[in-house]
Amino acid sequence: MTAPKTPAGTIDQSDINRFNALANSWWDETGPMKPLHLFTPIRLDYIRKSIQNRGLVPAETSSDLPFAHLNILDIGCGGGLLAEPIARLGATVTAIDASDGAIAAATAHATDHNIAIDYRCMASEELASIADYQHHFDVIYASEVIEHVSDIKAFTETIAQLLAPDGVVVITTINRTMPALLFAKFAAEYVLKIVPTGTHQFEKFVRPAELRAVFQECGILIDDVTGFVPTPMGTFKMSPITAVNYGAAGSFT
Repeated sequence: MTAPKTPAGTIDQSDINRFNALANSWWDETGPMKPLHLFTPIRLDYIRKSIQNRGLVPAETSSDLPFAHLNILDIGCGGGLLAEPIARLGATVTAIDASDGAIAAATAHATDHNIAIDYRCMASEELASIADYQHHFDVIYASEVIEHVSDIKAFTETIAQLLAPDGVVVITTINRTMPALLFAKFAAEYVLKIVPTGTHQFEKFVRPAELRAVFQECGILIDDVTGFVPTPMGTFKMSPITAVNYGAAGSFT
């Protein structure tokens, strides 16, 4: 691993403005964040599985706090929908987002529920510029984030700067396919109207091969790609089908 450098900015200001406008909706399970609430259990399961598969925690444990020894970074944490359950598993969680509205909502909710999370309004490259955090985190996840950044290469470089040598990175995102265009963009935004119009830009969706390639340039091997598909109950399950939503996990080679 080489000495850290400050990469180009990764923030898409139009997305930040859009999420700031939704700041009061993060914890409304019937509002515009409803799809993320429905998606959170499978995201949490995949993060936990990825951590277990790399031996950072045992697959079977009776502990209520299996993540107690882990430093975990949530990039693009939004209102804290994943940061809170990760913290409840015992992890020391740092959670960052460039939306000050999201950070305010996340901080207020965590305070109300007595959950200790270090929330910060900043971009990942800002955190990576702080020496104490370089190669510090055992786990870094960015869930439904990479399809919103302005520079994927710069974004993955910051992850490589922040990840501990034996750490694991977990990404969940949307594939750039015709089914994803149909379901994740047009149906979700214009037909079913379950997410606000303009939330996604098809050209910024990321194919698994592209994700592997850009992380490989940073010395990180993505060795697992798993699809997420809806169930008749309105939830999601893991699947080999990656046509729309998928998760990816890896570590330094």
